[in-house]
Amino acid sequence: MGCVYKALDPVIGRTVAIKTLTAGLGEEELAEFKRRFFREARTAGRIAHPNVVTIYDVVEADGTPFIAMEYVEGRTLRSILDAEGALAPERACRIAAQVAAGLAAAHKLFIVHRDVKPANIMITAGAPVKLMDFGIAKLPDGTKTQTGLILGSPIYVAPEQVIGQSVDGRSDVFSLGVVLYEMLTGTVPFGGMAVGALLYSVINEAHPPPSAHNTSVPAVFERILARALAKHPDDRYQDAEEFARDLRGWRALPRPTPEELASLREPPRRTLDRRTGRRE
Repeated sequence: MGCVYKALDPVIGRTVAIKTLTAGLGEEELAEFKRRFFREARTAGRIAHPNVVTIYDVVEADGTPFIAMEYVEGRTLRSILDAEGALAPERACRIAAQVAAGLAAAHKLFIVHRDVKPANIMITAGAPVKLMDFGIAKLPDGTKTQTGLILGSPIYVAPEQVIGQSVDGRSDVFSLGVVLYEMLTGTVPFGGMAVGALLYSVINEAHPPPSAHNTSVPAVFERILARALAKHPDDRYQDAEEFARDLRGWRALPRPTPEELASLREPPRRTLDRRTGRRE
């Protein structure tokens, strides 16, 4: 929806990132993009946390709106995964735990990101992991996703987003679970070349155990991912901080028994009805 430039704030002499809207949009499309653009600034600007990119200002100059934000030197998690494939569990958990901490701060303000994915996670050298791009976040104003309108990247969206139901912080937990799965295995848990097949998998199908793609993934991650990727929000981690605690302390968690592993690999016990939205 826009371009980002590295710039210098001449007043206080600091380097910033300037995000602007893409030119060449029609009048109606531009109005909608402006609305989302300023909402992103208003949303992210309320969050003060080391794992969320800081918003400094939002301005419209000569008809062009822009956001001045913290400049982060680093690489996106997307570029790292594309170059390196699966990450070591210690590294994957360190990244995911920091993202979960940033999400927890947002959720305390009743802000749901709704587009957690590797491209929106910045990895810095010797500095905190940064979550960015709250452009489609749900604000605490009663707004909901329209039925049939999926906001976010289909590979990473939660089942309730797919069917157009209201979302909360547990939806972000699901998306971060998909990101964790990809970091551990080098692939995503739900596939399908066609979008329809992909979304059907998100709603109805169990994810393959991570060991099916990477035999070196410790078994404890089957339990962690089973909770994060549960189809029914009530079966997931109930907040991002709870997820972060398990990620930080994964080595101390008990290894699942063979019986538990077998139960974790069974088809989902509860799913969401795509037609009615009821949680079965």
